[in-house]
Amino acid sequence: MMIEAAVFDMDGLMIDSQPFWQEAQLEIFAQIGVAITRQDTIDTTGMRVDEIVQRCYEQTPWESVSREDVCSRIVDRVIELVQTHKPAMPGLNQAIGVCQQAGLKLALASSSPMTLIQATIDALDLHGVFQAIVSGAELRYSKPHPEVYLNACDALGVQPFRCLALEDSFIGLLAAKAAQMKTIVIPEAAAADQKHFVIADRQLPSLHDLSADLLGAL
Repeated sequence: MMIEAAVFDMDGLMIDSQPFWQEAQLEIFAQIGVAITRQDTIDTTGMRVDEIVQRCYEQTPWESVSREDVCSRIVDRVIELVQTHKPAMPGLNQAIGVCQQAGLKLALASSSPMTLIQATIDALDLHGVFQAIVSGAELRYSKPHPEVYLNACDALGVQPFRCLALEDSFIGLLAAKAAQMKTIVIPEAAAADQKHFVIADRQLPSLHDLSADLLGAL
């Protein structure tokens, strides 16, 4: 079975933005008097920002601002940090090159809002790289539901079982597997030994380890 396309997750896979999401949540929730810990932000890795805000609201309701405003403030802060630091993950350009040389169509599928996706593409100078760019921010269901990945495959015109998803989080990996895609997971080093990543077709320590031989073996 030949792979015809590769679909890249964004946060934590293409760009080292997870620390920014953590920082933004800690800052914004503190501004409205809601106490959360860094571990709380780690536990929600891969979740959509509106779901994170809703979870915090259910645990510690506030009245000062709307939940939509809190979401916007968090995303705006992450965008600011991305634009300032431009933290591409090691091996990103190499991995994109490997996929392009293999003749794969490329897509980006993220749970983040399109504003952050475009800011990331700008910051990393990736204009013209992806044939399809899909946000799950406005979808009815977020990861681990497969909708955002199915939409990406549809946009490329490739059947999901002929598409490879590259992910860093377990939530994202579940979404890709539910879409019946081939999967490569590249979790952060601190989580790399977690046994649930065994459901991926391959686990790699870095995007540097993606190769033509590996793509051919999927």
